[in-house]
Amino acid sequence: MINRIGFIVAGALVALMVLFSTMFVVDQRQVGVVYALGEIKEVITEPGLKFKLPPPLQNVVFLDKRIQTLDSPDTRPIFTAEKKSLLIDWMVKWRISDPRQFIRNNGADLRNLETRLAPVVQAAFNEEVTRRTVSSVLATDREKVMAGVQARLADEGKAFGIEIIDVRVKRVDFVADITDAVYRRMESERKRVANELRSTGSAEAEKIRADADRQREVILAEAYRDAQKIKGEGDAKASTLYADAFGRDPQFAQFYRSLEAYRSSFRSKTDMIVVDPSSEFFKAMRGTATPAGR
Repeated sequence: MINRIGFIVAGALVALMVLFSTMFVVDQRQVGVVYALGEIKEVITEPGLKFKLPPPLQNVVFLDKRIQTLDSPDTRPIFTAEKKSLLIDWMVKWRISDPRQFIRNNGADLRNLETRLAPVVQAAFNEEVTRRTVSSVLATDREKVMAGVQARLADEGKAFGIEIIDVRVKRVDFVADITDAVYRRMESERKRVANELRSTGSAEAEKIRADADRQREVILAEAYRDAQKIKGEGDAKASTLYADAFGRDPQFAQFYRSLEAYRSSFRSKTDMIVVDPSSEFFKAMRGTATPAGR
């Protein structure tokens, strides 16, 4: 009795295992491919619960149907029409369009497709770039290069079972030697421009200084002229005042002139003059000065 119950339980477990092995779920982001003895029997694109025969009669493989990105695995120099080397980093967006064709050519591993697709993309870029100059690749024809590569990959993609969504150039640069030479030329050009600006600035500075010196001389000359004019007017006015004052008292005028003469003659304690004490020069000191004109 116990053996019979054990046999029934074991049979039920085996039946459940077989039942579970026949069921699988297809995610909305995936494609389910059912194999039967190595041959593709069905491709399931609709998500949900699906059924198949138990292994080893049938197996299922899932493929990601979302858009994938392939970046350039390495950067190789590409020669332009001028025989100059460029380094181009690119990016390709693709997705599986024909699961059967994809599996026949690449298996179920996406890395197999990327390994085979990368050289094809690089060759397409070589064909597009070698027909153009450096300036056109860098500027005017950049969009045309990407569009040309995408058009060339369209047929190749069908052979791989994929659809090429987009092709983009991420970076275009010169090889190291050319880059260094370009940087040196740019440095020389910047130095030339800097020296030119310095020369122009020095010339402008000299011009400004010369103009400032000229204005300074003009201002000083005008100031000296005005000062002399004011001084002359002051001297004339002083002379008029002196003449008026001295005219009122000639004797005082004579005495004042004598004092001015003494002041001019003896400005310092060390000054010395040899004159006869009885001369007219010392009349004011002796108190014998006579009025002017007398």
